[in-house]
Amino acid sequence: MKKYIYLLSFIFIAGLAQAQDIPFDKKIFKERKDEFKEAKKNLDAGNDIFEIFPNTYLDINDFQYVQRKVAYREALSPFFKANKFNPNNAELNYKIGRCYLMSSVYKEECIPHFLKALKLNPSVAPDVQYHLGIGYHLTMDFDKAITAFNKYKTTLVSKNPAELEDVNKKIAECKMGKKLVAKPERVFIDNFGKPVNGKYPEYGAIISADESIMMFTSRRNTSTGSNKLPEGSTDYFEDIYITKKVDGKWTSPENMGSQINTDGHDATTAVSPDAQSMLIYKDTKGDGNLYECKLEGAVWSKPKKMNKYINTKHHESSASYSNDGKTLYFVSNKPGGFGNHDMYVTKWDEIKQDWGESKNLGPTLNTKYNEEAVLIHPDGKTLYFSSQGHSSMGNYDIFKSTLSDDGSWSTPENMGYPINTVDDDVFFVINASGRRGYYSSFKDDGHGEKDIYMITFLGPEKPFQLNSEDNLLASVAKPVSEKVVEKQVDALTKRITILKGVTSDCKTLKPVGATLELIDIDENKTLATFESNNTTGKYLVSLPSGKNYGLIIRKESYLFHSENFNIPETAAYQEVEKNICLKKIEVGSVIVLKNIFYDYNKATLRDASKNELDRLTKLLTENPTIKIELSAHTDSRGGNAYNEKLSQRRAQSCVDYLIKKGIATGRLVSKGYGETKLIKSDAEIAKLKFEDEKEAAHQENRRTEFKIIAK
Repeated sequence: MKKYIYLLSFIFIAGLAQAQDIPFDKKIFKERKDEFKEAKKNLDAGNDIFEIFPNTYLDINDFQYVQRKVAYREALSPFFKANKFNPNNAELNYKIGRCYLMSSVYKEECIPHFLKALKLNPSVAPDVQYHLGIGYHLTMDFDKAITAFNKYKTTLVSKNPAELEDVNKKIAECKMGKKLVAKPERVFIDNFGKPVNGKYPEYGAIISADESIMMFTSRRNTSTGSNKLPEGSTDYFEDIYITKKVDGKWTSPENMGSQINTDGHDATTAVSPDAQSMLIYKDTKGDGNLYECKLEGAVWSKPKKMNKYINTKHHESSASYSNDGKTLYFVSNKPGGFGNHDMYVTKWDEIKQDWGESKNLGPTLNTKYNEEAVLIHPDGKTLYFSSQGHSSMGNYDIFKSTLSDDGSWSTPENMGYPINTVDDDVFFVINASGRRGYYSSFKDDGHGEKDIYMITFLGPEKPFQLNSEDNLLASVAKPVSEKVVEKQVDALTKRITILKGVTSDCKTLKPVGATLELIDIDENKTLATFESNNTTGKYLVSLPSGKNYGLIIRKESYLFHSENFNIPETAAYQEVEKNICLKKIEVGSVIVLKNIFYDYNKATLRDASKNELDRLTKLLTENPTIKIELSAHTDSRGGNAYNEKLSQRRAQSCVDYLIKKGIATGRLVSKGYGETKLIKSDAEIAKLKFEDEKEAAHQENRRTEFKIIAK
């Protein structure tokens, strides 16, 4: 009889399951008391966790957002056990859907639970259609998402403006998603793979301009603070790792050590184009601040907290250096912005040797929502950032804006699908060429929770074109070790040249640290000053197209070295490797003055030459016993006698300038060699295949030099 009653009860419940919401009521499950007791215990445990947080929107940067994600993930386990006992409870299915929606993975699993909750009880929760819409949105089922959101709008009795704005924004995001997905960007997106990605989360990749170094953030069991877990988290503390590209392959990542990483959260933010400076994020008191480290030889300095114009008692989360190091863009939620987190800019104060007051980047870029992960490209005029506003297709999308000549920013442009998705797309970086980008995401092909992915931007195919440094240099001295290491391959490349190499001693060939001064020849002003590494001698300079650059390399006890790079506006991306050796101040040392220019077929010095001669004046003033021969040389075209006279007049015009600057006549000798000391002979030039190569060789022969003849 007992079995018969139990069977009838089971059939009754099964019948109810097809059309009715079954509550967790012991009267219904009186024949399964022990199972019910255990299920109710699990249900209560899940509810205790679920109901800690109010049913309100939380920003991704809000600590409660992280806590809620962790809590909802914990609530899933007891909810699953309760649901296994009674799978037909509308409220439980709704809550499981909510937990899935807040989880880092398997968000799409929320949809069947929301649908079941609605089928069992259409009034299960006032916001069930809203969350179902989010679920459809996250799976890119945009039409169903819009339908769900519109149904939710009809339930808004109060017509609360904030709620209406929120749901209307999500409908607009769905419409933008349909538009972007219909016309995807031409890109490849590939998992960056091992050895960088592993079973732990990897994200926040930052790269040097030439992609030789990558730093990233990871939460591994080898982190500095791995002996404990952060409050409200099941992941380890963040640490910064570094990997280097050697012979085209990335090395196994190394923890950057206790000098950089602490027991708390330490995360990557930015690295300078030459990888000699790094900005990191630290959170020691829950506020979040930005710190700076310098590469001193082979060792990174201890992180130094940035000044009050950048860090506040509020939250500063990300930053980016300009290519010349004189401008810093950063994100803060300090009061006075247009939304929660806004982008700001600050300039380097040469007098105070510190960053100046910051300025909000304004409403063209900042919205009333959140902006994050700011990045200024080495070209100095393309800004990338993530935003919840503008024309986002959902959550944070990546946008770009261009700085115009009048100092205004263009309307931000969505980077498109599949770069952007309906989930959070944050902390995007792009290489100097504009051909490759990196970001972090959770995908089915991943190695862990989040992996670093590489984006390859495609363009119309073009054949490789052999470039040489001769095409880049306006005047060339004695050939040194140089090679073009990357060429233009598509229409998407940035108009920028990456010049890199090593500064060394000409005799010992050992690396030396030196100061590099970048000059705008036409404007006659210093654009930036850099330092090569004092251990490796490595340097890297970004040269946006459209300027005539002078590069001066100086070191105490050495003669200065000069280079000239006249890069037309139309010049596409290229990397040029140029090693530069410096000569000691000693008798017999010869230096080519690369930035001396004369009027055509005349000895008249152009104004652009004066900076170079002023540097020579300074050298002679600081070394009062030095005597020099200042010589001029021509190419082999033209008559011998004419070339000799022209070169003598040019050499003398340089000497006359130095005398006017106060250098004694007895310390100076002018000499015109004409075409008697060619660097490239006529026979060598005749063997060159292309006319531009021949012209570059003639240009190399046309030069002004000075030689120390007494000390």
